[in-house]
Amino acid sequence: MTADTTINRSTPRTFLFLQGPSSPIFAKIAARLEALGHTCLRINLNVGDQIFWRRRGAFNYRGSMSAWPTYFEAFIHRHPISDLVLLGEERPYHQAAIAAARQAGVAVFIVEMGYLRPDWLTLERGGMSSNSHFPSEPDQILRAAAGLPEPDWRRRYEQSFFAEAACDLLYNLPNVFLWFLFPGYRRHGIFHPLAEYAGWLLRLSTRGREQRAAGALIRSLAAEGSDYFVYPLQLETDYQLRAHSPFNSQKQAIRAILASFARHAPARSKLAIKTHPLDNGLIRWRKIVAEEAGKSGIGDRTVYLDGGNLDALVQGSAGVVTVNSTAGLHALKQGKPVKVLGSAVFDIAGLTDQQPLDAFWLAPQTPDPDLSAALFRLMAVAIQVRGNFYSSAGTSAGANAIAERLHQGVVNEPGAFVDPPPRRKPEKGAPFVALGGR
Repeated sequence: MTADTTINRSTPRTFLFLQGPSSPIFAKIAARLEALGHTCLRINLNVGDQIFWRRRGAFNYRGSMSAWPTYFEAFIHRHPISDLVLLGEERPYHQAAIAAARQAGVAVFIVEMGYLRPDWLTLERGGMSSNSHFPSEPDQILRAAAGLPEPDWRRRYEQSFFAEAACDLLYNLPNVFLWFLFPGYRRHGIFHPLAEYAGWLLRLSTRGREQRAAGALIRSLAAEGSDYFVYPLQLETDYQLRAHSPFNSQKQAIRAILASFARHAPARSKLAIKTHPLDNGLIRWRKIVAEEAGKSGIGDRTVYLDGGNLDALVQGSAGVVTVNSTAGLHALKQGKPVKVLGSAVFDIAGLTDQQPLDAFWLAPQTPDPDLSAALFRLMAVAIQVRGNFYSSAGTSAGANAIAERLHQGVVNEPGAFVDPPPRRKPEKGAPFVALGGR
């Protein structure tokens, strides 16, 4: 069933913004929406939220987490709110807000980093991953994408690591030192910001050496001529891993994947495990991987990379295993077999391998090229916009495109909204279900 997304475009609406990225993009979206005749409000939960809003329409919530649902429900009725915009739908504050919004008939829109990185942003109606309304049936994707243009894949907007780091510092340090201004606020992250920054300083000091070592390992794997598979690690803080997979932690996923590889992969094949480029280094993944590989008897067949070019690594591989990282989309774009263990918007029969993981190592299935091309065309038009979070040009372009889609009521269009959501959330503690076929 496809839901009706028709709205009266001449009717002014009231948009409520909750937490977004540590970036000016939400304030820019609001400015554009107001120029189009709408009202934009914001609830700040901490000092960082205040710093990146800095415009009218803000309300500060200083109460407790337990009192938040009651406050929010009253807020959306008092104003009244027609649309809710946020990043991080699984954050505890946002989960409560989304539940109340749905009960009140408020439309929910999720903004996140793009599926089609590096310079794309995601805008989905209703939810992402297990909650995504994007179609999961191949025939529907092919029909909806018919006639859509091939996206221009050339990069338009650059952003630097230092710009992202500066924004992160500007958001988090005031929350640490001025916590008493919002005494009831509770962070959703796993690590304290000061611990994260200490980890990053250490990583930056060794980045050059690690990049050179990773580049050499990638060249060595390609020169050997034997098959190897790739498992790109996700951030331990990633809600896609935490909320939309059967695993409670990255370590649990590593253990399950290595055990399956040891039992069923061809004897000459190897498994390359690559750290996420934004990992803070606080968890010693290299040590964890070495210990788990040693327990499984495949220490000599497991390669660990802390750096290097993921596309180059994937290009020479026999396939990619992922919990639900967007790295899987990069592999599909290269025509590589992909096995997904969690819930992902791109885990679709004919694209990703639907066999159990144990069978994937022996006979990985390549994606159908026509379906793959259709998926990328439909994503680009329906749930992606060009832009980024951390450059002036990228945030302006992304904000204008997002505001225009919200104003026109064309998010997930054409033909990319299925109700109810066609995916299911994996059960926690049931990894053998996730490792099996669909």
